[in-house]
Amino acid sequence: MTKDKLTLYLAAPRGFCAGVDRAIKIVEMALEKWGAPVYVRHEIVHNKYVVDSLRELGAVFVEELDECPADRPVIFSAHGVPKAVPAEAARREMVYVDATCPLVSKVHIEAERHHANGLQMVMIGHAGHPETLGTMGQLPEGEVLLVETEADVAGLEPRDPAKLAFITQTTLSVDDTAGIVAALKARFPAIVGPHKEDICYATTNRQESVKAIAPKVDAILVIGAPNSSNSKRLVEVGASAGCSYSQLVQRATDIDWRALDGIRSVGITAGASAPEVLVNEVIDAFRDRYDVTVEPVETAVERVEFKVPRVLREPA
Repeated sequence: MTKDKLTLYLAAPRGFCAGVDRAIKIVEMALEKWGAPVYVRHEIVHNKYVVDSLRELGAVFVEELDECPADRPVIFSAHGVPKAVPAEAARREMVYVDATCPLVSKVHIEAERHHANGLQMVMIGHAGHPETLGTMGQLPEGEVLLVETEADVAGLEPRDPAKLAFITQTTLSVDDTAGIVAALKARFPAIVGPHKEDICYATTNRQESVKAIAPKVDAILVIGAPNSSNSKRLVEVGASAGCSYSQLVQRATDIDWRALDGIRSVGITAGASAPEVLVNEVIDAFRDRYDVTVEPVETAVERVEFKVPRVLREPA
């Protein structure tokens, strides 16, 4: 039987960013150095395939530090943790390794600098997301006000409207965040912003690539986890950039083939914590059903690398 022709537009960049790559390497190197089990507070990155793979090697994933025995190493996830967490680990004399993405750490440092200068912080982010909790937890209670939408800006009640600064979660929609920043500046003209955009290079690049693909395709599939902020933003960006069918799939088995009936072109990308093996799995699934042509769409080249912490580079 002859297969229908289908063009897959493959976004580049896609998948692992430097922060995710570093975090996974930290867990692997910790297992090599100290042996199993090594504990990890929260999923190291938001991807089930990655977490399950590391679990098979001997990583034990927990939600809170009190679930970890004091005599085994613990790793803090790439999303960052409140200051109270390493302080408690130090109090318990635990060996700990911080896998917080350096670009998230940059936002933490920024918040502390503004706080030291007497400014109250406004954080643009998603309530309950580990990165938001970690960033807000860098400062004392009440020093960081959270906004998720432009509408939230109207309800803000800062201590002093003339002494405010804002920071953002690193994985937000660039376009949505611009609207919230504009609302903040309109209501609080003296508000201080970051020297350089908080939304990270990888988030921005992946969103730009989806914007380039969206007008060309009948459907966009974003490979990523449902708890991955940057993956969910890619789905939204695809829809707002003109693709009526923009969906998140964890892997090939999640594809709704009936919804894709009659299509001729599909855009494929992957969130920053989704490994390339899952992208290849999706492409192979399309090849099983269609006569596939793959067209790469490259909008940026990434050469960023982050070093792992020194404790893992030193001999045991």
